[in-house]
Amino acid sequence: MKRISKLLALIIYYAFAQYLPNREFPLIGELCRKFRQILCKIIFVSTGDWINIQRRVYFGRNIVKIGHESGLGEGFHIQNSELEIGDYVMTGPDVMVLGGGHAFKNRNQLIGRQGNLPKTSLVIEDDVWIGARVTILGNCHIIGKGAVVGACSVVTKDIPEYAIVAGNPARIIGYRE
Repeated sequence: MKRISKLLALIIYYAFAQYLPNREFPLIGELCRKFRQILCKIIFVSTGDWINIQRRVYFGRNIVKIGHESGLGEGFHIQNSELEIGDYVMTGPDVMVLGGGHAFKNRNQLIGRQGNLPKTSLVIEDDVWIGARVTILGNCHIIGKGAVVGACSVVTKDIPEYAIVAGNPARIIGYRE
């Protein structure tokens, strides 16, 4: 029964709910946010209270856990990765979490025939802010508590607690005080 309700929630989300207005839209925005929240409570493995799932968030059939008062910005995209998000996490629009990938090392075989790498996992700890258009690749397995990731950064490795990172590839440019 749980699998059927999850499948039905996925169908409703991708066919309809992902296109509803964001929370900031006058009059009905908060109602739309609540509707997406209800669907995600069915779809995700676990959810905290008052999560904010903006428009066009794509999570496929990946395993997702999200904590209290955390949000996924408009256009957030997760692919080939298990994702665990802590409490009070903010993400800007168009953030991409790309785990797994394609095998390509054998130059004697076409890339398209080398198969896929296994899924990866990412933990985003509490009180993290991830700016707009950040790309997080499969080699990053943890973004530490209190970290800030600058807009348009490409994260290729783990980020320590309270670090401020930016760039391509993302580098530590400071620490929160």
